[in-house]
Amino acid sequence: MTLRRRLYLILSPDERGGLLERIFEIALIVTIILNIVAIVLDSIPSIHKEYAVLFDEFEIYSVVFFTLEYIARVYSIVEDSRFRHPVRGRLRYVKTPIAIIDLLAIIPFFIEFLTIDLRFLRIFRLMALFRMFKIARYLHALKIFRSVLRDRKEQLVLSFIFVLFVLVVISFIMFYVENEAQPEKFSSIPETMWWGIATLTTVGYGDVVPITSLGKFLGGIFAIASVGLLALPAGILSSGFFEMLHKGPVSKTTKVCPHCGKKIDN
Repeated sequence: MTLRRRLYLILSPDERGGLLERIFEIALIVTIILNIVAIVLDSIPSIHKEYAVLFDEFEIYSVVFFTLEYIARVYSIVEDSRFRHPVRGRLRYVKTPIAIIDLLAIIPFFIEFLTIDLRFLRIFRLMALFRMFKIARYLHALKIFRSVLRDRKEQLVLSFIFVLFVLVVISFIMFYVENEAQPEKFSSIPETMWWGIATLTTVGYGDVVPITSLGKFLGGIFAIASVGLLALPAGILSSGFFEMLHKGPVSKTTKVCPHCGKKIDN
């Protein structure tokens, strides 16, 4: 077995099987979790002041670890049949979402060596948060979630479009009901949409509220209706998870309806 093939088997979570693969998987997950903890703790001024050197040393270790991992993945990815070509295959891989996340996890460290505006630099430091997304390739639950989103994307898009339509309608109605009484808060339909969003999501910040009798009545109806409205995408996701988790293995001889996905008895 070549070194490149061995690297690919170690780095690929779908093909791990030995002790070395398991050790690398655990080391990567632990490093990612420690990075998340470090980002949180480093934001506390007292802890940052006392352990600044430790945070810097851990950052250097993390960047070296993730950089070597990224280089190894790009080097060994040609072992995957989808990226077989040594040049075009690697270029196609580095444009995949998971490879972009891997790159964004290490870019902030190298950007600091450039002479650029410090305010711009802070934006790149936020990219360190992408390190937590690297763990996605090792969590089976996230793979199930991705599969559910892919299978139910049409229903989810339709439900969100419907929610947006309702938001525009209630904002339109409330604008004409409350504009005369509160011209500074309900000054336009886009401004009224802030109230509509707070109402539909049942958050109700209270900074913009109707004061007329009709406005209060309609606001109450909209608030009650929003509870059921937001249950649409939640119901779609929950049914998708239920089907995904309880889906039994389908034999090769089993026929499946191409429209509804149900099994057809022979």
